[in-house]
Amino acid sequence: MQAPFAQLRTVVRWRDLTPMRRRDGLLECAHPLPWLAASWIAAALAVWPVAIVCTFMFFLTALRLNHEAIHGNLGFRPRTDRRVLHALSAVMLGSNSAVAFNHVRHHRYLGTPDDLEGACGRMRLWAVIRHGPCFPIEMHRAAWRDGDAALRRRMTIDFGLNAAVVGAAVASWSPVLLYHVAAMSVAQCLTAFFAVWVTHHDCAPDDVARTQRSAILNYISYNMFLHREHHLFPGVPVRRLGILAARIAEAVPDMERRAALVVPEPRFRGRVRAMPS
Repeated sequence: MQAPFAQLRTVVRWRDLTPMRRRDGLLECAHPLPWLAASWIAAALAVWPVAIVCTFMFFLTALRLNHEAIHGNLGFRPRTDRRVLHALSAVMLGSNSAVAFNHVRHHRYLGTPDDLEGACGRMRLWAVIRHGPCFPIEMHRAAWRDGDAALRRRMTIDFGLNAAVVGAAVASWSPVLLYHVAAMSVAQCLTAFFAVWVTHHDCAPDDVARTQRSAILNYISYNMFLHREHHLFPGVPVRRLGILAARIAEAVPDMERRAALVVPEPRFRGRVRAMPS
């Protein structure tokens, strides 16, 4: 990376950003709910463009919540974090317990052959789009193969929840539930692009991920584009990554000047603002 991680930990104030109260975690859990409700209402009314936009935002906020549960950044106990992952598995489909296994390995083995999740970031654009349907299959297979018995039990719970949701959609033949199952299936196939490639493609060998400086883009993306900051300090909750980015920019200006952005924009000239909690 551009500055040794050990050095960053000594020059950047970050520990005060890590504490989360239980009510902070509950607020994080609430973020996907309005988007899920809005997508279902729009689907019930057959307003498909609105349904698709709301579904995209639901999946984005669900990814954020999933991400925070994986890293223990919700202020909950580990058992509660695992329950959050199970609940998200039911509504997102797939096993978020498997996602957690691979994501932890992604942080540990970033850029190496053992980083199965991050491999998509090293592909070309069209290659990662073609690979999209295979990505969740690979993630689940690796987690089942390499994980322990406890992980396989959690994955089994996730698969049971998936079957219950899909079964309810088919048995009821509800247009809303059928739309949701179809939309989540497509979203899972695009995860390699949106959740990995967008933030990792074409990074310099000494960089860990891309980031973003536009306050508007960070607001509408729920700070999920501040991915470099997350990799450098995974214990800092996503809601505070904007504050962390500003501190890194102040403490290590050379690192800031060379930052790779998710969406190109004029060079950043001010402090990064965190998305309002």
